[in-house]
Amino acid sequence: MKRIEWIAAPEIGRAAQSWLDWLEGERRASPRTLEAYGRDLAIFLAFLARHHGGPADLAALAALKTVDLRAFLAARAREGVGKVSVARQLSALRGFFRHLDRRGLVHNPAIRALRTPRQPKSLPKALSADDALSTLDSAGVIDQEPWMDARDRALFGLLYGAGLRLGEALGLRQSDAPLADTLAITGKGNKTRLVPILPQVATMVAEYRALCPFKPSPEAPLFLGARGGPLNPGVVQRQIRRLRPMLGLPESATPHALRHSFATHLLAGGADLRGIQELLGHASLSTTQRYTAIDAERLSRAYRAAHPRAQGAAPGPTDPAPPPRPAKGKRAPKR
Repeated sequence: MKRIEWIAAPEIGRAAQSWLDWLEGERRASPRTLEAYGRDLAIFLAFLARHHGGPADLAALAALKTVDLRAFLAARAREGVGKVSVARQLSALRGFFRHLDRRGLVHNPAIRALRTPRQPKSLPKALSADDALSTLDSAGVIDQEPWMDARDRALFGLLYGAGLRLGEALGLRQSDAPLADTLAITGKGNKTRLVPILPQVATMVAEYRALCPFKPSPEAPLFLGARGGPLNPGVVQRQIRRLRPMLGLPESATPHALRHSFATHLLAGGADLRGIQELLGHASLSTTQRYTAIDAERLSRAYRAAHPRAQGAAPGPTDPAPPPRPAKGKRAPKR
């Protein structure tokens, strides 16, 4: 909380730490969520320090008007922050103000008057089955050490073969290997789920561990970087970016797209939606239902490409266009 202590009164720093402790203990928030919320709160308090010409205290928070909060949202928009990030920051602020209210420190209804920015509903972008498999197979063509190639193949295999989030895969420990038929994964909200592990994926992980030059402790991360430390997510993102031009993949090809591909291809193969929800670790079925829209779009494309009536609905590039209909009251010329 040192960042907050620099830009706000000590009483706010103590309240912020109390809120984060409550989130961790009562709501079982993950370390990544706690870090994001703490950062969001620090950004807001830094804005208030500039906006009011000095560090904010509890009295300043109680005196905030809706116009002050809207000024913060407008400033974030000018800085190029996306609607999704702004919505998360607003959620963090609401949670912090609720905590202050429960503790009898600050009561300010202005925060509740703000509307969350409307976010466009975007569908997850999945790769085709061929592209997803090519990504796994081609991880070894990147010019790097053989053990790193094996590492990337194993990691991509867990994303596409087990539907793990990147953070979940990077959170695995050496003690989790060798992988069994199922693997217990602790995901968002510290909720644990069991995911099946394909034999091919278990083999990829075993090959990586056999080639890895480091001998880490059982509690060390399973996936290691070039110097033996934890593998940085940015390195994984960069590896996918390097594969895009080599394989002709779209810009939407990311590590997370492999997880989306896992769900989309399961659904296309007839898997039950509720089962996919459990495999992905989604708290709400509505989140998983987005994949039905993807599958419906795929079926629609297949219908338009293959069904005789759909093919006849519009002339193709080599089909002659039908003759124009004569205007009302006029006869078509004889041919």
